[in-house]
Amino acid sequence: MRIRALLFCFFLITLKGFSQDKTVSGLVFDKESKARLASVNIHDITTGIAVYDNLKGEFTINASTGDRLVLTRQDYRPDTVTIQNNGALAIYIERKAIQLKLVTVHDSLQTPQQRLAATKREYSKAYGSLAYGDFLTSPASGGAGLSIDALYNAFSAEGRGASRLREFIQHDYEQNVIDYRFNRTFVGNITGLKDDRLTNFMFRFRPGYYTTTTLNDYEFISMIFNNLRRFRRNQRTYSLPPLVVK
Repeated sequence: MRIRALLFCFFLITLKGFSQDKTVSGLVFDKESKARLASVNIHDITTGIAVYDNLKGEFTINASTGDRLVLTRQDYRPDTVTIQNNGALAIYIERKAIQLKLVTVHDSLQTPQQRLAATKREYSKAYGSLAYGDFLTSPASGGAGLSIDALYNAFSAEGRGASRLREFIQHDYEQNVIDYRFNRTFVGNITGLKDDRLTNFMFRFRPGYYTTTTLNDYEFISMIFNNLRRFRRNQRTYSLPPLVVK
């Protein structure tokens, strides 16, 4: 009887060891893209064994039928799988948030130089023959003479109109250059001012075209900080007058 009991115990121990030596293999995929996932933790909560899959999404773990595997990965929802047999597993896990496709956003805001070039193309005549203002010309035979085009542009209504148009376009371009650099987002981030106070500050301390185009970034920001100190010392002085509606 003792021999039979010993043999029976040895058989149970061997069987248990054999069952623990069984391995289960599998692949882990992204549920949405169907791409293989690496760095996934596979934890057998029945035995406590845990492994990671490789860069190809493949894993092998010691497990038996009925064991429960919990798969976890950063940015993904945990998933639980119960082993039905010793066949290979294909497991799909879901992201916590839907991954959007890459979208490239192009800035549609034109620079002042681009806007000026577009304006010149639109009013090309004002920058063509009507823009000629050199009264002296050098004929091929030598010497100097009067330019008929320059005389016409100086005295004709069309020429004077084109000149005024070019002055207006140049002035508009200079203001665009100032607005492009001295804008609300840029000034607001530096000063911390908002709403009406930011409007008041920008109105009172708007730089000129020469200052805007000659100062480097450090000098430009220092100028804004210096003006901000003046603004805070004299907020009543630098506040905009109330709008009177008649």
